[in-house]
Amino acid sequence: MTSTQPNNLPLWVQNRDTVIEYSKHAEWRYQTPPDYTRSKENLAQESTCNHAEGSLEAIVQNLVRTFEMEVSFKSNPKQWLAVVQDKFRVSTNGGQEFTATDVYTQGTYNTFMADSEHYKASEETFESSAKLFHSTFPQGFPWELLEVYSGPPVVTFKWRHWGHFRGPYKDFAPTGETVEIVGISVARVTDDLKIISLEHYFDNNLFLEKLTAGGKMENAANSENKSSGCPFGSWFKGVKKS
Repeated sequence: MTSTQPNNLPLWVQNRDTVIEYSKHAEWRYQTPPDYTRSKENLAQESTCNHAEGSLEAIVQNLVRTFEMEVSFKSNPKQWLAVVQDKFRVSTNGGQEFTATDVYTQGTYNTFMADSEHYKASEETFESSAKLFHSTFPQGFPWELLEVYSGPPVVTFKWRHWGHFRGPYKDFAPTGETVEIVGISVARVTDDLKIISLEHYFDNNLFLEKLTAGGKMENAANSENKSSGCPFGSWFKGVKKS
């Protein structure tokens, strides 16, 4: 695997499809590389920004997307290209710091969101959290970078996560609305743009308020029992990540 491409940028800040292409010997969580076809369609239709290739904004966006892809799909943290494995730490809203191994084991949702009334990260697994949010946002939950406020070695940037709330969130009814999270992150990076640490800041309560706005569903217990046998269990293993 080469570490740079013809434009002289490190592989991990290339388009994530390029990173996947060059990850020939990666150990994949679901045995095969992820397919981002649906994600690219969503981004093409709904992104608010179109960053010029090679710009700082595009580089940072690619880096974060590579990180998210590797955390979600590469089962060996030692093969993650986007981070400095032995130093990497990530936290949200000044809370607990997690290592690369923590993130791999617990999943991005559980290290991104703290315990609260409507989401107990400490009680969820990687698989249960991923299944929950994939069913809540069946059309995907894309991410884009909006602005970069400072460049390396301390990169501060604003981002947007969004999805169409068309599946139940736990026992709360979907509203059909577009749910959006806007936040700020601070990434400390090396000279070759690997992530040493990430700090995320966003309003977790506002996000969960939107997911519970539809109220409890009738026969929630029955719905929950039915959902445990829904196609998401087998579908998730081959999920097209968004």
